[in-house]
Amino acid sequence: MNPLLLTDGYKVDHRRQYPTGTTLVYSNWTPRKSRIEGVDEVVFFGLQYFIKKYIIQDFDLYFFKQPKDEVVKKYARRINNYLGENLVGTKHIEDLHDLGYIPMVFKALPEGASVPVRVPMFTMYNTLPEFFWLTNYFETLLSAVVWLPCNSATIAKEYRKVLDKYAQETSSVPEFVDWQGHDFSMRGMGGIEAAVTSSAGHLLSFAGSDTIPAIDFLEEYYNANSDVELVAGSVAATEHSVMCMGTTEGEYDTFKRLICEVYPKGIVSIVADTWDLWKVLTDYLPRLKEEIISREGKVVIRPDSGDPVDIICGNPNGKTEEEKKGVIELIWDVFGGTTNSKGYKELVPQIGAIYGDSITVARATQICERLKAKGFASTNVVLGIGSFTYQYNTRDTFGFAMKATYGEVNGEGRAIFKDPITDDGTKKSAKGLMKIDLVDGVYQLTDNVSWEEERKGELKEVFRDGKLLIDHSLTEIRNNVKKEELAIS
Repeated sequence: MNPLLLTDGYKVDHRRQYPTGTTLVYSNWTPRKSRIEGVDEVVFFGLQYFIKKYIIQDFDLYFFKQPKDEVVKKYARRINNYLGENLVGTKHIEDLHDLGYIPMVFKALPEGASVPVRVPMFTMYNTLPEFFWLTNYFETLLSAVVWLPCNSATIAKEYRKVLDKYAQETSSVPEFVDWQGHDFSMRGMGGIEAAVTSSAGHLLSFAGSDTIPAIDFLEEYYNANSDVELVAGSVAATEHSVMCMGTTEGEYDTFKRLICEVYPKGIVSIVADTWDLWKVLTDYLPRLKEEIISREGKVVIRPDSGDPVDIICGNPNGKTEEEKKGVIELIWDVFGGTTNSKGYKELVPQIGAIYGDSITVARATQICERLKAKGFASTNVVLGIGSFTYQYNTRDTFGFAMKATYGEVNGEGRAIFKDPITDDGTKKSAKGLMKIDLVDGVYQLTDNVSWEEERKGELKEVFRDGKLLIDHSLTEIRNNVKKEELAIS
């Protein structure tokens, strides 16, 4: 599809609505507000993908390399059928096609950086006066693509903070946190692009993901190479259809076959609550103890229903002894383990647990805290993070918006802003040209600066006139995400 049609309908005629003589529009992309308690910085991620995929690849394939007559004809048909008789015209489309590239500058902070609310992540403006209309024409497409990976990268980092904290306090293997948050969200996301960009955001903080195409995404757009670096990984795992097919009466034999025959070594995750989780833990596992502890690898038990905190950690008010103890203590009763130098119990390395249903940051915190209170290391369990976490968000989660703050009309600069009297201040924009400085590790905005000042600071040109100027790698971005965590620890 012609990328110029990937927009809101009202955008197509803004070109004629700007004041006569307009030659430049300068805009920014900013998280204006946080609706997640305790989160006041947002991880910046996704602009490089947007530029490579849409501004370069799609415009090249579906616009510039297509016959001009065909492009213009299709554009006119769509707009005329949509708006009826109108004066939008097509000469500006023809002129852009003749130019052969997108005449824009994008200036951005490093991807992976944590950006305070109300500080712009990037700015953009046109480089040729006749294409002033392009800047905010891209708002819809840009917004539709970029807010989600920023959201997911930010939320993943919050999980990482929680899991790192408890691993440092209770575990002898804090590096296991790389695998402790596992992305299970793909099936519940709003389409493949949402699933892939969200999972890529998750992978800035973790290595575990079942979203296979996120690896291709990071190789294609972020210079990753799964031949020489760990981009993402997972393990062999069953689902309910596998367990059900073995029948209720044959469930023990299914466990034994999987552990001893199908996967005699390595990691295998087995869903355990198809019928009776407690029977699996107190009957099947004791009977398979010798086979499990003699394996080269780990058997991971996966409960998949109920309250995650109570199932993993036990509920003191449970009706049965099994409910009171919970999964980790019941596994300990069978297999035991060691008490580490921090004073917390760690299961033998041949067995563990994963819970992947309805996990949230709050529940992750509760699970870790209750395991700690019971004397168990937090790294005894892996948490599957799904669409309950990554899909239940919107552009408004962090108030993302792209707003124009500067323009030039008849050769004169205009510092512009919005400040609705009926708003609570969220929608009040910055004003004029922008400069961002890094002060004591925190990004700070100074607005309404001169062009000379605008050229300084932390915003760097990443794209100009059809060419990508900075090409971040996954490794660089992961390191940017970790910087703040390392400073805290």
